[in-house]
Parts: sequence; C-alpha cells; structure tokens
Amino acid sequence: MMKDLNLEKTIDVLKSIMEFELAGVVRYTHYSLMVTGPNRIPIVSFFKAQATESLLHAQQVGEILTGLEGHPSQKIAAIEETYKHSVRDILEESLNHEKTALDLYKDLLDIVENASVYLEEFARTMIGQEELHNIEIKKMLRDFS
Repeated sequence: MMKDLNLEKTIDVLKSIMEFELAGVVRYTHYSLMVTGPNRIPIVSFFKAQATESLLHAQQVGEILTGLEGHPSQKIAAIEETYKHSVRDILEESLNHEKTALDLYKDLLDIVENASVYLEEFARTMIGQEELHNIEIKKMLRDFS
C-alpha cells in the first residue's frame, strides 16, 4: 500500500546526504594527499576514486533534491580531523565515514519506503554501494591486525 511522500522530511535528509557526500570529497582528497609508505600508489588511487564517487553521489542527490523543489545548501558536513595519518588511522576514519553515509541512506529509505518507487530504489542502490564500501575498507584493515 502506497503512502504519501513526506516531502519536507525527504528534502531535509537529501540535504544532509548531499552535505555529507561533499564532505567526503574533501575528506578523501585529503587522505589521498596524506598517504605515505610502500603501498602509497594503490591506496592513493583508492582514495581519489572515493572522492570522485562522493562527488557523483552529491550530484545525484542534488538533482533529486532540486527535482523535488528543494534548495541544496552550499555547506558541507563537519569533517573531524584526528591528525593521525597512518594508513590504518585513515582507513579507520574512512570506515566511520562510510558507516555514517550508510545510516543516512537508511534514513532516506525509511522516509520514502512505500511512498516513491524511484526514491526507494535509489536509496536501496546507495545503501548497497555504501555496504560494499564498508566491506572493502574492513578487508583493507585486516592486514593491520
């Protein structure tokens, strides 16, 4: 049974997601610059790809947001800086970031479920991508145990 879409809540969570994804661009770009050591090249490539993907996600969310007549802010979410730049520290921070992104997309799904097939499928797709990122980073962290 379809319910009415709560436009205000949907727009609010989309704004939060967009700000968080834009913060991811900054976060992952920073990480790509801070990596040192013998495995630098593949890890830098990984973080650059994450930054690019975060930008794409922000753009996708922004298109949906404006399509729903919302107005995206020009802010980014707060970025915590531990000033620890070992690969392990950076990966652990990345995992925390990805867990928060996953929670935001789950919030979106909760709001749009049974109200919009398109938004529900979008949220599910993004949840799948964020779950995959969590798995990938956890696998990368295994070598540090």
